[in-house]
Amino acid sequence: MNAPATIQRDLRGDFPGLTTADGASWHYLDTAATAQKPRAVIDAMARAMGEDYATVHRGVYARSAEMTLAFEAARRKVADFIGGTESELIFTRGATEAINLVAQTWGRANLKPGDRILLSQLEHHSNIVPWQMIAAHTGVVIDVCPPTADHQIDLDAAEAMLTDAHKLVAFAHVSNVLGSVLDAPRAAALAHKVGAMLLLDGCQSAPHMPVDVAALDCDFYVFSAHKLYGPTGIGALWGRKGLLDAMPPYQGGGAMIDRVTFERTTYAPAPQRFEAGTPAIIEAIAFGAAVDYVSAIGLEALHERETALVARLRRELTAMNDVRVFGPEDSAGIVSFMVADIHPHDLGTILDEANVAIRAGHHCAQPLMDYLGVPATARASFGLYSTQADIDALIAGIARTRRIFGRG
Repeated sequence: MNAPATIQRDLRGDFPGLTTADGASWHYLDTAATAQKPRAVIDAMARAMGEDYATVHRGVYARSAEMTLAFEAARRKVADFIGGTESELIFTRGATEAINLVAQTWGRANLKPGDRILLSQLEHHSNIVPWQMIAAHTGVVIDVCPPTADHQIDLDAAEAMLTDAHKLVAFAHVSNVLGSVLDAPRAAALAHKVGAMLLLDGCQSAPHMPVDVAALDCDFYVFSAHKLYGPTGIGALWGRKGLLDAMPPYQGGGAMIDRVTFERTTYAPAPQRFEAGTPAIIEAIAFGAAVDYVSAIGLEALHERETALVARLRRELTAMNDVRVFGPEDSAGIVSFMVADIHPHDLGTILDEANVAIRAGHHCAQPLMDYLGVPATARASFGLYSTQADIDALIAGIARTRRIFGRG
């Protein structure tokens, strides 16, 4: 975390996925969907699957004990990465499962008819659908906070909407479409003022900026490994210890128990009570390796690089009179846009011919697309391996697309 503000070396060489089969550079601008993996993570995963492999927690033989130490060390690394402790960090299959876990445990135990939940127009489907499901079960009402004119969550509107009936506020820390950054401490203060909990979707913040859950003052924080240069299939839920201790289990099975009889079962303390079955051992160790890799570079330096790239791309796109750019000027690592009346899928297909990979679609945020009045957007998103050459290739590809469609 204490690396100098400027990254001193080219990081692309650490990522074998950034080269095409014929040896050309691949301009990968879809990191918001999933990040490429550095060799350090790939190697850690291979070792854990190979010469170091054994099960965890149950074995009395040496390799199982060593693997258990490595697994729990990964938990400590991931927790420390966001300013938490290992007793507050639950491994899940990803941020989606983490939100569902909160909904199906804390939600079922605490929500009742007449209660309300506040979401925002900017949310990913994973921070909408689980709450709709729990609303159908409990009878709670969901309210939606609008965005500001520059496409940020309108906390003035949130303040006006919040009442003592609200029990939960669930907001994206950074929008996966617009890159807008939430003033999380203010959101926490507003939620806590009416006695509500604050859940933050940190999928797009944890990979791009320093996160300290204590400073954010949130109650739950979720994020995924694969957007943080780690493997798919694993993520994390951080929760305040008192909240986790009071929550019932999400699933039943091995590992999450204290004592089982046919008459009665007692459960392990958090976080183990929420990790039923054999865990994602290999993925957890690789998650820890990804945290090590990012921490060694420094999130301040990564944020500085991505801020410069975002500023340049927004400047270049805004200079084109037929391009509409969405989101605030200071978006975090993400730029969404539309080129004239060219469908983003067509743009993405033509860019792919020039080895430029962007995202095109609704980005699992259909309510936001409805609000913006568009069916989809093109989205360029940066990672720690992104360079000015990626922007050069994107701009050249847009120019080619405009010519193909007679817009040049």
